[in-house]
Amino acid sequence: MEWIDQVLQQEYQTIAVLKQTPTKQIVRLRHNRLNTDLICRRFTGKCDVYKLLLGVEHPNLPKVYEAVCRDDNCIVLEEYIDGITVHDILQGDLYSVNGAKSVGLAVCDALSVLHSLGIIHRDIKPENIMVTNQGQVVLMDLDAARIYKPMQAGDTAILGTVQYAAPEQFGVGQSDARTDIFAMGVLLNVLLTGVHPSSDMAKGKIKKIVEKCIQMEPSKRYQTAAQLKNALLKL
Repeated sequence: MEWIDQVLQQEYQTIAVLKQTPTKQIVRLRHNRLNTDLICRRFTGKCDVYKLLLGVEHPNLPKVYEAVCRDDNCIVLEEYIDGITVHDILQGDLYSVNGAKSVGLAVCDALSVLHSLGIIHRDIKPENIMVTNQGQVVLMDLDAARIYKPMQAGDTAILGTVQYAAPEQFGVGQSDARTDIFAMGVLLNVLLTGVHPSSDMAKGKIKKIVEKCIQMEPSKRYQTAAQLKNALLKL
């Protein structure tokens, strides 16, 4: 870990501390010579998920440049995404159906890549979705993500944001691709109504999509992000 700290101190300057908790720090850095920015994540845990994403390039996911872990202390360097979160956009106004559909389609594409690698995001919410200055939608923050293990009965750690978490994230079973589908249903509803489906359900054709996503039984949800994407395309 020492070498990467030395490189960061020598070649980068800190622009802003974006998040600071007892177990996580997210910092925006700027390269002294190239004048380009990146994000440095330091957190307690494993960086296996980020290592799987090394070299992966997709318009709806940030590039991961480096992932180093020693004794559960991790440093990840990733692409800096210049834009605004969907959470911040919602502070101004709700999304139209077409707007929510656009966000949903982009996140589905990101999830298809993650799920193909066996990665379950587990924390899909407006705060973790960025919209760039060019209008590109990017799914961020994989610190709560895990790698799916077929023979495992349940998750080793219960993580995620409660309002968006599927029942299996609370020890009922192991989270899988359908766990992210559940969160997508909540997300779509929040984009359209501002609240969880339990408080107010979206109206119109998208209501059936939301309802299918948030079924308590995973087998009754869309089984893949591609299936959800196809349903959204038919709106």
